Amino acid sequence: MVIAAAHGAAERDLPMNVRTLCLAILNSGESTGYEIRKHSTEGHFSHFVDASYGSIYPALTKMEQDGLVTSREERQAGKPSRKVYSITDAGRLEFLSALSKPAQRDVFKSEFLLLALSAEIMQPHILSQAIDTQQEWLDSELAKINAAQDDIDLAGAEWVAEYARHCVNASRSYIKKNRHKLETIAGQRLPPHVIAAE
Repeated sequence: MVIAAAHGAAERDLPMNVRTLCLAILNSGESTGYEIRKHSTEGHFSHFVDASYGSIYPALTKMEQDGLVTSREERQAGKPSRKVYSITDAGRLEFLSALSKPAQRDVFKSEFLLLALSAEIMQPHILSQAIDTQQEWLDSELAKINAAQDDIDLAGAEWVAEYARHCVNASRSYIKKNRHKLETIAGQRLPPHVIAAE
């Protein structure tokens, strides 16, 4: 009984996986494996679970074997046929089951923040370039969020887009207002051999 309880707790603690992401995308409409990959890297599903071609196609194959999705060949003029996947009722039930589990904590990693942390030993012009690059990336993320919102017909999409905009805009605003503080300390503890090389 203790083992069963521990196993159940472990299952609840598992993060959402590629299988769940595929079901989420298919729940909003049929797609090919390529389209699922595109949605998961560029579209509104790109902020949830990391998925590669190498993980998507095996997941789709296994889900089809398990009866969670079906596929059909779609012929195209002058092009190879494409395999289009659709979610089944069993797939929707599994997706709902996955959604009923507690969400894992958000994971945030930033190489830019490592540069900021190390500002004192960075050459000022390199740090300024890094700040400019980060601002450009945040601008592009905002444009992606705005474009992706039009691609999905789910009521929660607007809420998610607003949340994402808020996070990105907060980062953009903070960097814009405070970049001078970081640039002021840039290079204050540059190693002697780096200073000599300049």
